[in-house]
Amino acid sequence: MLSKTVFVTLLAVCSGVEFQIQNTANFDIWIGIQPNNKTDNPQLRNGGFDLPAGQKVSVQAPKNWEGRFWGRTGCNPSTKHCDTGDCGNKLECNGAGGVPPTTLVEIALKKFNGLDFYDVSLVNGFNIVASIEPIGGQGDGSQYSCKKGACLNNDIINQCPEKLKVKNGQGAVIGCNSACDVFKTDEYCCRGAYDTSDKCKSSTWAVNYPKFFKDRCPDAYSYAFDDHKSTFTCKAETYLIKFG
Repeated sequence: MLSKTVFVTLLAVCSGVEFQIQNTANFDIWIGIQPNNKTDNPQLRNGGFDLPAGQKVSVQAPKNWEGRFWGRTGCNPSTKHCDTGDCGNKLECNGAGGVPPTTLVEIALKKFNGLDFYDVSLVNGFNIVASIEPIGGQGDGSQYSCKKGACLNNDIINQCPEKLKVKNGQGAVIGCNSACDVFKTDEYCCRGAYDTSDKCKSSTWAVNYPKFFKDRCPDAYSYAFDDHKSTFTCKAETYLIKFG
């Protein structure tokens, strides 16, 4: 007879959602996973793991899980540090977030009307191409229903505005930061007096940095109040997430 703990664990897995995470790059990526700060929202795979080039792994989550995924690049197995997306000197982030710039894949399961809400976000900058899409799933046929959310344009690194460039020790550009992470002003971070959508419009900024990202990845979040053109919904039991 199964113990109560084992039974509850199996029930959570069977009634939950599967995330298939694939590395489409020709180099190893360390995956970072961070749950949102809410009750009964567990760590998945202790928050991170090494994903070799071309490989795919399956991660199970409870049906109401919320959180983010990102790819860490330039990781050193000896120091456990990465050039981008670093979460400290560890392979498993275990609750820690990634240091910007990080291309984020975000999802909140079973929210309004039982829908899953998901997106690719460049609010914390860009370090690697990423996508998320449901496998199967039930939607309403609209533009943002059960479709792939993605940012697949590496020109973001090649063409990154000078003030947003992130370079490694050899001087190579390895990421493109957000204006918020670089300048840290209330306006660019949509906080303080700019904490609502009507007060934080990138079109009114001295430099419309989000437009640079939006022009290259139209379906990804470019700054905090860009959700009307970036949020996808679906009801699905499996999601495919790709980095690389």
